Amino acid sequence: VHLMESGGDLVQPGGSLRLSCAASEIDIIVYIMGWYRQAPGKQRELVAQITRVGRTTYADSVKGRFTISRDNPENTVYLEMNNLKPDDTAVYFCNAYFSYGEEYWGQGTQVTVSE
Repeated sequence: VHLMESGGDLVQPGGSLRLSCAASEIDIIVYIMGWYRQAPGKQRELVAQITRVGRTTYADSVKGRFTISRDNPENTVYLEMNNLKPDDTAVYFCNAYFSYGEEYWGQGTQVTVSE
């Protein structure tokens, strides 16, 4: 199973990025898909999640700025990030969760927000 993230980059504060997570060997329609991030010296945290029926949840720190979406025919999940802040700097990971003991992680993509 492969989850391939892309779209990470260096961006100035206030800028925008769109992360993509392309899945292979699984059908994401049956998975809860999420984006997590891990900053240096910090624990990995949930950023946004989208259920099988499209319900979304967000970390308080990104509400109103980030949007998670899924394209089931394309087997891809997106994270649209607007009004980026330096505190958003982290490695962003894609996650696919089916049930306890069956979940998958991508390798991560670096997002750096700096002048």
